Amino acid sequence: MPYEFYYWPMIQGRGEVVRLALEEAGVDYVDVARSDEKQEDNRAAILAILQDPDLERPPFAPPFLLDNGVMIAQAAAILQYLAPKINLIGNEETEKIFAHQIQLTVTDFLMEVHDTHHPLASALYYEDQVEEAKKRSANFIELRIPKYMDYFEKILTNNKSNSGWLIGDKMTYPDLSLFQIIEGLQYAFPKAFSKINKKYPKALALRDAITVRPNTAVYLASDRRIPFNTMGVFRHYPELDTS
Repeated sequence: MPYEFYYWPMIQGRGEVVRLALEEAGVDYVDVARSDEKQEDNRAAILAILQDPDLERPPFAPPFLLDNGVMIAQAAAILQYLAPKINLIGNEETEKIFAHQIQLTVTDFLMEVHDTHHPLASALYYEDQVEEAKKRSANFIELRIPKYMDYFEKILTNNKSNSGWLIGDKMTYPDLSLFQIIEGLQYAFPKAFSKINKKYPKALALRDAITVRPNTAVYLASDRRIPFNTMGVFRHYPELDTS
């Protein structure tokens, strides 16, 4: 049976790292909320699970994955479960642990990205917290982007295989997530990121290597890849893209 993936049909969001893994692996899956031929909005399928009062092990929120009756929520947990099944992590336990560690760091990073445009509350509109968002974004650009990018560059530099990947000599699922981070930063903070990205040649080379992998290249060129927009985690507001 194909994997059933549940995430909002109009944004990349936190679920995109799972979509990238499924697409790169070339496995059979259904993006349930976009499952018809026109990929129309089918959020009802997600809400039916979230609002089920009798579900013994319910997810808190999407993304979640259904695999032959097993439901896994949280992107990092999904990838930890999925990667060995779809050949996106090696067999060594230390590699699996480190991959999950990196993915949890990605989760932290995505939350900080979200908080640049919603620093007060997710329930408020962006327009209700613009001034606070400007302050949060300035701090994020000055301190947090370099903090995270330095970490990823360090991992790439210290990988003894000198493969250009984060772990060992083969691409693994955290590489796809780092690709998503770089793409998102280039979209959300093009001015700010362009001024520092040369400090991260190995991360940028990884990003370029991902784009030409056959399955991922097809996905990126397809309408299955939802464009970045002002509803997702990465949002471009010119007033937040400080230099």
